[in-house]
Amino acid sequence: MTTKTKFNSGDSFCTSWLTLPSGKKPFPTIILVHGGGATHDMKLEQYEREFSDAGYAVLSFDFRHLGESGGNPRQYMNISRYLEDIDSAIRFVKENPELDSSKIALWGTSLGSSHVVVSASKHPELGAAIVQCPVLQGRAPALKSGFVNLLRLTFPILSDTFRSFFELPRRYVPIVGLPGNKAFVTVPGALEGWKSVMPEGYKFDNRVTAGSAIDMLFYDAYKYAKKVKCPLLVCVSDKETLMDPEIAIKCANDAPLGKVIHYPADHFEVYHSPLFERLIRDQIKFLDQYMK
Repeated sequence: MTTKTKFNSGDSFCTSWLTLPSGKKPFPTIILVHGGGATHDMKLEQYEREFSDAGYAVLSFDFRHLGESGGNPRQYMNISRYLEDIDSAIRFVKENPELDSSKIALWGTSLGSSHVVVSASKHPELGAAIVQCPVLQGRAPALKSGFVNLLRLTFPILSDTFRSFFELPRRYVPIVGLPGNKAFVTVPGALEGWKSVMPEGYKFDNRVTAGSAIDMLFYDAYKYAKKVKCPLLVCVSDKETLMDPEIAIKCANDAPLGKVIHYPADHFEVYHSPLFERLIRDQIKFLDQYMK
């Protein structure tokens, strides 16, 4: 059963969804951390279902400024705020008597994998961490989109940074677009991939404050892997389109208890059959080893 709830974080709140399995309480718990600009409605339900069927409680949430969560301006991506939201989610789990505070795992997908690796490096008490189709270098998707695309974004980024400083209305840029469009991610197939994880009729807010790019330029989450004390599973998409998969492999190798599993997938195929079933089976096997 899934219950919609919320928890406080910083100056606002995160809307969250808590899914409880059947069985004896308190439950080991997995916190789901979504990718860049994504919200709960974009394919997280299938992970809630599979993990809860395996005996785990699952907490998912929208980051502040996104989806159903609070925070202004809207569609503002800020790494320190996202990490604060994950800290708040961990605290929410620890304070819930139905959940086992000694058995908490973080799970991250796409850019959310970066936040999981960094958060795991700060929380040695975690039981495990999992990342899939990881984007562990914030600038990688923009670099994959090409130098000309970066030039298109320069003025909007500078303009929005100026507006932010003087508390003026923000300037927005699309998160994802077709090759040749002005957007942060214009890798071939990216727009179609984004659409493939949206339910029918879903209204995706395909924009982000342009100045958010500055935050991403120096975000090298894979460098935190050496400080991750808990077991870390890295599910590498060998045909990754948004980042060099060698960075994900390095992350797994650098983590003291890192493990890598390879999949013949691009960035988006892991969310769909038949690879989804394969990944979830491997992830549950990994969790069972360390969380039960």
